[in-house]
Amino acid sequence: MIRKANIKDIKAIHGLLQDYGKKGELLPRPLSELYDHLRDFSVWVDNNNKDEERVLGCCALQFCWEDLAEIRSLAVHPDYLRKGIGSQLSEAILAEAKDFNIKKVFTLTYQPEFFEKYGFMKIPRSDLPLKIWGDCLLCVKFPDCDEIAMMKEL
Repeated sequence: MIRKANIKDIKAIHGLLQDYGKKGELLPRPLSELYDHLRDFSVWVDNNNKDEERVLGCCALQFCWEDLAEIRSLAVHPDYLRKGIGSQLSEAILAEAKDFNIKKVFTLTYQPEFFEKYGFMKIPRSDLPLKIWGDCLLCVKFPDCDEIAMMKEL
């Protein structure tokens, strides 16, 4: 089940992002930043245990301005890969972007093949607006970014 993240999900989201960050497959996010951007996140939860939901995946849609947004922090628990969770989260985030009348969605990724399935095209990072580089200044990989920039027009 996919739903918008709530405050109790932050530590699970942080754990997912940290695990992939340690492997160099995703940029980790500080816990404080996750609290700041909680409303951007959707989560895929296993609610088979009615007493406790378990976050198995997450993804964020961050608005840059009126017609541009970024898909960020797409992560799925390693034990649940290849079960469609990442695909469902991506589809939900793209639908959310359409609901907000966003015209273009971009991502910076190490997994371009995944995003190509959804119509994203590789673009030079220099084609992205300068506004998005504010976050990059705080990144541990700045200025030697090795993520691949991709864009999709909705």
